[in-house]
Amino acid sequence: RGKRALELLNITVGTQSISPFYWAIESGSLVTAQAMINDLLQIRADRDNYYYGYDDIFTRHPDVIQRLCADAAGLLWPLLDGLIWRSRLAVAGERRVNYYVKHLMQDGEGKMNKAMQWLADNKD
Repeated sequence: RGKRALELLNITVGTQSISPFYWAIESGSLVTAQAMINDLLQIRADRDNYYYGYDDIFTRHPDVIQRLCADAAGLLWPLLDGLIWRSRLAVAGERRVNYYVKHLMQDGEGKMNKAMQWLADNKD
């Protein structure tokens, strides 16, 4: 299961490494790219681990927000929506929600990420 996200984000052909996700965007297959986002951001589990492609997508593509703003703005909503987990249970009319925004605020080096600036520049 842990390899599922890597297969959507990185394949090696000969000596080149390409991203099927970015390839789908470049070729205009936005429905396919959205299916990849939905699959990556689906929380899965087995007896030993939980799997969530959130870290994988931002580690492999730290500029994913910029790329989507420039080439596939319609995919921003599914990506951002996939960063929210909602409990299926409501207690006293309230529902627990987790927002996974670490990679929107902080880059891989621990510095301020430009993702918020890219979203603001795109007026999203």
